[in-house]
This record gives sequence, C-alpha cells and structure tokens, in this order.
Amino acid sequence: MPSLPPIGRGQPLALIAGPCVIESEEHVHFLAAEIRKIVGAFIFKASFDKANRSSLTSYRGPGLEEGVRILAGLRREGYAVLTDIHEPSQAEKVAEAADILQIPAFLCRQTDLLLAAGRTGRTVNIKKGQFVSPHDIRNAAEKVVSTGNNKILLTERGSSFGYNNLVVDMRGLKIMRGAGWPVVFDATHSVQLPSGGGAASGGQPQFIEPLSRAAVAVGIAGLFVEVHDAPERALSDGANALRLDLLPELLRRLRALDALVKTALHA
Repeated sequence: MPSLPPIGRGQPLALIAGPCVIESEEHVHFLAAEIRKIVGAFIFKASFDKANRSSLTSYRGPGLEEGVRILAGLRREGYAVLTDIHEPSQAEKVAEAADILQIPAFLCRQTDLLLAAGRTGRTVNIKKGQFVSPHDIRNAAEKVVSTGNNKILLTERGSSFGYNNLVVDMRGLKIMRGAGWPVVFDATHSVQLPSGGGAASGGQPQFIEPLSRAAVAVGIAGLFVEVHDAPERALSDGANALRLDLLPELLRRLRALDALVKTALHA
C-alpha cells in the first residue's frame, strides 16, 4: 500500500489533485496516471458522492459501495488517496480505501463527523467552511485531536463574499498555520462562484494561478487542485477545474516559488 508524501515541517509543496467526483473507474485511473507522469508522488483526490450539489438533478457520483471499491483499486496501484465523507457511519468503511478522510467545508463543524473521522486513525483534512473565520477552524481540529488523532490538515477554500462569490483572505493562511497543523490551499474551489450558474456553480479558473502564487508566497504546506482533462465535459465543478495540460507549468512555477519562500523562512 502507498505511503503519504510528507506534508509540512519544511517539506516541499505537496500536491493533492484529481477530479471533483469519480466519473468512472477508467477515468480516475487515467487521470491518476497522467498526474503521476507530471508530478511524481502526489495525493489523488476524488469524491464518491457529492452530497451538496446545487441541484437535485446534478450528478453526485457512484455512491459509497462502488466508490470505495474504485478508490481501493487506486491504492492497490500505489496511489495515496483522499476522499470526503458526509456521515459518521461512512468513516470506517471509507478509511479502508483512503489515506486521508476529508471533511467538506459545509460540514466542518459537525462534531460527530469529525470524531468519527478522527477515530479511524487516518489523516483528516478539514476544509474551512466559507462561513468560518481562520481563527475558529482550530476548534474543529481540536475535536479530532480529542480522539487521540493529531494527523490533521487544514484547508482554505475561500470565504463567502456576498451572493455567489468567494474571496480568499491571505492573512488567514498564516493564522491557520499558527494553530499548529499543516495548511493546504484549495486553488480551484477558491475560484468557484457558488450556484453562480443557477442550477450549478460557476467559476473563474483564470485566477487559479494568481491565487496559488499568493498562497505559496505566504507559506503553505500543500496545494489542492481539481484537475480534469476536459473541464467543459466534467460532471461536477468543471467550471472551476484546472485543465490537465496546464498542470505541468503551473506546478513548475509554484515549486520554484515554494523553494524560494521556504529557504527564506528558514534562513
């Protein structure tokens, strides 16, 4: 089974990447292989169920049973895997197929969900809710710590800024880092326009790189980016996804900046 790439404590910028949702078994294996060719070691992410889609008719994913089977297959191929859970009852089963359990932003204060994730012993990635201040997300982390699990990541994904818009306060990355856990920047959800398309979310992918550069300059442990080979055909969040062929140059520039920043911070 794979081991997680090191994240934080002066380590180089880690990458969490993959499609928003599992569209098919063939597709996730294709994307995982293509991303690995570009970046080497990384953490593959994909959701088995998108329970918070804008519309009832939106595609949600293959569901728990099939999704866990597909993700377990990726782990057997040597990929570290991240996926989100929405209910406490999902935690133990999903932990069999994932190295990191993700708490969705909308659910980041759900105590029972955080405790169930913590009890699995897996790393827990807590997405900071659009409605939560960077000072307050440590309360969610401390719920996980209460289970004896200190393997936590905190992820910034933008804050609500009026209707159908998000803004990233770069001060929050430093504040969150002060809580003592590695901080990840979600570059693609941060450029989302929630429900901006009426029955679906819109996005501004042209701002993925500028915001990512700013986050890396502040000093982050990892970058979270949803990637798709054809965002215009993606079944979820294609409007804010990064096109796969743009990943190599983006990562090259961000890694160079990350090395410079971390050298300066530890000089």
